[in-house]
Amino acid sequence: MQGKIIKGIAGFYYVDSSDGIFECKAKGIFRNKDIKPLVGDNVVFEITHEGDKEGNITEILERENELIRPAVANIDQAMIVFALKAPNPNLNLLDKFLVGMEYQNIETIICFNKTDIGNKDFADELATIYRNAGYKVIFTSATENEGVDEVKKVLKGKSTVFAGPSGVGKSSMLNAIKQDAVMETGDISEKIGRGKHTTRHSEIFKTDDDTYVFDTPGFGSLFIPGMTKEKLEDYFPEFSLYTNECRFIGCAHLNEPDCAVKKALEDGKISESRYESYKAFYNELKEQENQY
Repeated sequence: MQGKIIKGIAGFYYVDSSDGIFECKAKGIFRNKDIKPLVGDNVVFEITHEGDKEGNITEILERENELIRPAVANIDQAMIVFALKAPNPNLNLLDKFLVGMEYQNIETIICFNKTDIGNKDFADELATIYRNAGYKVIFTSATENEGVDEVKKVLKGKSTVFAGPSGVGKSSMLNAIKQDAVMETGDISEKIGRGKHTTRHSEIFKTDDDTYVFDTPGFGSLFIPGMTKEKLEDYFPEFSLYTNECRFIGCAHLNEPDCAVKKALEDGKISESRYESYKAFYNELKEQENQY
């Protein structure tokens, strides 16, 4: 049997297949090879108990990609949700997420929620900043069901990581998206409800035959392995228009003379908030390197 892991909790993996959802364990061979199944993995499994829909995962099929944090596999795109207000968006945190997705070559859509209480001028400012940086930006009010259809359109036919800090209305957005979900997850909830699985977990919602949404906890612990300060500029897409025009090869765009990136900043072609995030990340990476 083949299927996709839609949830993993405490060593149990819930696999969606043509015959329903099976609660599976991973064979010992994976532990011996130091391989851990991930939510999003396409797998081969054997049925051990047909009546209770239980089985063992015997093979993990080749992954298209893999994220470290959140630990998920086979992602087409990411959608990051922030609120326009209550709480005000932390743009440094947003930019860190964007850098992480750029580093892993994952296309990202930005969703600013709570338009019903947000300021329109501020929304326009954010739209300009991030659209100029090359990102698709959507504005929504999940509670008023505004913009939800546009979100569904963007998700259609894709496997999407859905992430955001607490309090931004991500749960309300997920509930709006899941209203007509085609996956029956009651049997999963029943098994989890027995009390043996309490760990926070990543989870997939299947909202259409070819559409999966990954709900991921632990957003604040975004981890970018292997990133260096010298490569950081590559993950700010708007910088690429100017980096080749800098006077010095290897320009860090901080204190060097004749820096085309800083000139673009002065001319308003690069946003100040994005540049401030770049400087903060650069210094953070520099400090990490000095510790080793």
